[in-house]
Amino acid sequence: MLNYTEFLENKIVVAEKYGVDIYPNQLSEILLGHQGVIVPWCISGGRRAIFASFGLGKTLMQLEIAKQVIRITGKPFLICMPLAVVGEFRRDNEMLQTGHDVVYITDTDEVGELMPQIYVTNYERVRMGDIDAAAFGGVSFDEASIIRNLKTETTNYVLKHFKDVAFRFVATATPTPNDFIEILNYADFLGVIDRGHALTRFFQRDSTKAGHLTLYPHKKEEFWKWVSTWAVFINKPSDLGFDDTGYNLPKMNFHEVEVEIYSPDGYTDDNGQPKLFKKLAKGAKGAQEEKRTSIAERVAKTVEIVKQHPGKRFILWHHREAEREALEKAFKGYNTISVFGSQSNAEKEKHLIDFSEGKYDILITKPQIAGSGCNFQHVCHNMIFVGIDYRFNDFIQAIHRIFRFRQQFECNIWALYTNNETDVLKKLKTKWAQHIELNEEMINLVRNYGLNDSKIAADMKRQLFSKPRMAVVGDATVHNNDTTIVHHDMESNSTGMILTSIPFGDHYEYSDNYNDFGHNHGNEEFFKQMDYLTPELLRTLKPGRIAAIHVKDRIRYSYQNGTSFTTISDFSGQTVSHFEKHGFYLVGKITITTDVVRENNQTYRLTWGEQRKDATKMGVGLPEYVLLFRKAPSTFDNAYAYDPVIKKIDEYLLSLWQLDAHAYWKSSGDRFLSFDELSTMDMKTVFNKWRTYDPATIYNFQEHLRVCEDLAKCDRLSKLFMTIPPISNSEMVWTDINRMNTLNANQANRGKEKHICPLQLDIIERLIYRFTNDGDTVDDPFGGLFSTAYKALDLNRKAVSAELKPEYYDDGLFYLKSKEYKVAAQSLFDLLETA
Repeated sequence: MLNYTEFLENKIVVAEKYGVDIYPNQLSEILLGHQGVIVPWCISGGRRAIFASFGLGKTLMQLEIAKQVIRITGKPFLICMPLAVVGEFRRDNEMLQTGHDVVYITDTDEVGELMPQIYVTNYERVRMGDIDAAAFGGVSFDEASIIRNLKTETTNYVLKHFKDVAFRFVATATPTPNDFIEILNYADFLGVIDRGHALTRFFQRDSTKAGHLTLYPHKKEEFWKWVSTWAVFINKPSDLGFDDTGYNLPKMNFHEVEVEIYSPDGYTDDNGQPKLFKKLAKGAKGAQEEKRTSIAERVAKTVEIVKQHPGKRFILWHHREAEREALEKAFKGYNTISVFGSQSNAEKEKHLIDFSEGKYDILITKPQIAGSGCNFQHVCHNMIFVGIDYRFNDFIQAIHRIFRFRQQFECNIWALYTNNETDVLKKLKTKWAQHIELNEEMINLVRNYGLNDSKIAADMKRQLFSKPRMAVVGDATVHNNDTTIVHHDMESNSTGMILTSIPFGDHYEYSDNYNDFGHNHGNEEFFKQMDYLTPELLRTLKPGRIAAIHVKDRIRYSYQNGTSFTTISDFSGQTVSHFEKHGFYLVGKITITTDVVRENNQTYRLTWGEQRKDATKMGVGLPEYVLLFRKAPSTFDNAYAYDPVIKKIDEYLLSLWQLDAHAYWKSSGDRFLSFDELSTMDMKTVFNKWRTYDPATIYNFQEHLRVCEDLAKCDRLSKLFMTIPPISNSEMVWTDINRMNTLNANQANRGKEKHICPLQLDIIERLIYRFTNDGDTVDDPFGGLFSTAYKALDLNRKAVSAELKPEYYDDGLFYLKSKEYKVAAQSLFDLLETA
């Protein structure tokens, strides 16, 4: 098993190094201690992120990185930044004396031949596709909000066109809390991991809502350690062991100011009925409507606050143009300047620099325009959010225009919200608390490991599984261990059947151990790990017996396959090829149909709306399969198994065989229920009648469609599940399986964690009965909650099963012991009756 251990250790994911090492004496002497270690670490890695707190010198570090990359590659370096930050870079470049000019460009075609110097541009130019990334030896994204959102065309453009740039960097403050897509986009841009791989490796998918991702609890530590191999988080110099002199933040006074809004005419609900209070603003749409109708009151409160602090400079943040116009009118006669979208870039930049140099007392602008990159701490320590919304990143970035290192005064932040926007404020404060928590977690990692990637990787090796357990419950033997190790120690030709639901490639990870088969990068790597297990399955299975493998094909989303549409990965076909490669023979496929409406709710790939827009984008629902493989019998004289599965004539009747072989009912010419009948019956009755009618008649698509349309007309066609599914006539297409008939249902009822890919108990029972004899051992190498062992005991079989995740093992053991108790109790009652 030595090679297997090496295979597992190779799963440890750390960012590779793509750069070159440089010596400290090659750096500018002006760099401070923390800057002097971060820059070489970035150059050595070649593709790194600097998540540094506000005021720690991200601009200086990027300029030094640019200087070094130009020296190494002989090519120009590009820095992309928010609007009006060019002045900051020019000032710092003069101080750093890089020997290169900072040249602002809007279009690489207009410049002609690019010289080996530092070029800067705004994100607007990148969005418009004006910048040819291929011309540069390196690129850095300053305050990289441009690639924060997974769904934007800009993100996809950047990830596609900048991927060939050799040196890539990101420099921004701490990422938005729990916005993991932002972090994954940074990683994808830098080329340290494929976004699809990271999604399946670290995140659990909400099966009821597409796109909703949460970090696996057991993956949290590994995720942040991995991030630390390509991103440095730093709040102050001492996090990296340097002196904090000059880096103490001032006190911040955060003032929550409720602006009361009442209508003299009262309020009504959505149905026009009078209400005592106005409905609270919830969601982006509700917040925008509340803003639109409360401008006058919020502006009046802003004027009141400013008048209470005469002689003080203020930044007034707003979100709507109507708010700006109202503010300009209210502060007419004050020394104010407004910066807004329709101004030219040069005009915006001039106004913001003028404010930063103290030429104006009040700045009126939006967080999206001046909330990133600008340094106002030297001239201002007061700001008012004239309104709030749900965009936390804009909010926190705007605050740190003044609340940053080198600020000499206490900072006062006023957040104005109406009495109907308490939900908005609550959400902002929750994200703020998460933001602080994220900072603390990451800074602790930096303090423990510094910038030592090798130390992190060595520590992550501890996640190989090392605490095996085993239990015997009746005739079932179950293991909490790596299934490959368990099967390596099992006797040859000892099991009567293999029945399991293998992990669907890297679709899910069930545990925090590298032994987890779902803990692989792509199907190819998954089957490499299966290469260690499948020969053991073949060896331990009796000659001529069946391995029933439950699988499902994989959805490949557009960000995974490089297209703009969803495709399908033939995982079932790959499984067939894999098992045949190792000596199994495919003898059958059982198809289990799925509910297309439920599947669409999980994936958004089969929407009715998209079908009407362009039917070519829409595939079909993905069924599940039970693939039937056979181990070659010990002799090919008659192809019977060495230990054949024999059914007695009185227990396996001709009638049952015919139903097994080909269950088919002729049409009687009867029709299904009419619209009038459908509209008056309860849905349970309708479904039961359809379940009887459909298999008993020759299938008629138009009649099926008519029934669905009639149900839709009387508003009884569900959008959550397939109301009237096609009922199979063949035993090879099982649609009568109770989807809730799994141990998962018991898990949900007990408030426990559910197994992701359960095989239904009905299917397990039919397969065990069909392909095994009494007393045979049924092997489930991926035991989960031990459903297979559970049903094997029901059918007077023995069982052996392995499960890696301790929590599943414990829960499965609970179910098996409850089964043992019931069996024992039944035997006792039988004895009492006999007595």
